[in-house]
Amino acid sequence: MNRYLFALFVFVILSSCKEEIKETVSVNYKEKVELSAEKDASIQMYNLERMKTETTNRFPCDTISVIEHIIKNFPSGTYLLRFDKTSVYDIPKPAVIYYDTNEGKFVFAVIARSKPGERFIEPSNIVGYYQSFIDLDSTKLGTPFIYLVLFECKGEQLFTVWEAPIPSHGGFNNFAVKNWSPKAVTYVEVNFHYGQGVGTINYNYFLVDGIRNQPHLLMTYDGIDFRRTLANINDDKFPDYYEHIFYSLPDRVIHKDSVAFIFNQKDSLYYSTEGRKITRRY
Repeated sequence: MNRYLFALFVFVILSSCKEEIKETVSVNYKEKVELSAEKDASIQMYNLERMKTETTNRFPCDTISVIEHIIKNFPSGTYLLRFDKTSVYDIPKPAVIYYDTNEGKFVFAVIARSKPGERFIEPSNIVGYYQSFIDLDSTKLGTPFIYLVLFECKGEQLFTVWEAPIPSHGGFNNFAVKNWSPKAVTYVEVNFHYGQGVGTINYNYFLVDGIRNQPHLLMTYDGIDFRRTLANINDDKFPDYYEHIFYSLPDRVIHKDSVAFIFNQKDSLYYSTEGRKITRRY
């Protein structure tokens, strides 16, 4: 009986040692999908081929074509984003807008690109209200660089016309093509959640020199105690804005005043009408 207990004791000890050895085996992180360009591309292509088989209504330069163009022509770790959900049961739509003009057929898209040298980003970590706090996080999930991109559709092929960086890392909501009525200028409004300030930020890309040229960026925003609104102050082709001033009191927020900012094309800066020492880039 004692021999049996001793043998059982030895077996348990050896089993524990094996478990410890198994747990300390080193992991080859290069094999992880988020660190492997080959594996990431393979998964993206697999999902793309699945979309092709499940989609019955195809047309030239459709969303599947946009995704395929991004995979084949953009750096590894680049993804087409989707709109944020408008309800719990909503299926998010791809962030693409088709825009036809006399100059041709175009597609606006919002994409995110991974920072070289870091793990690949995940698009789901960029879209939505809670993802607007990403600037407070570390780079554990990768650093996303977001762009508004214009593609031109010629026949059945897509061509990249320009890329415009969006100065935000997370919280994407939606985007839309709009018209600035004072000068009848088309612009693309890219809307982001801003959880830190309980509000929203719009990155507005004005096509002041036509659709084929790099757009002009002007940021506006709206929240509880902060606001910036579009304006036409000096009547040139570039939009101006008013920076609103609020006083936050213990029981209420008071709108006190507003300061005008005018764009100087020579310096590529916005100057305050209160003094040229107060400037903004966009």
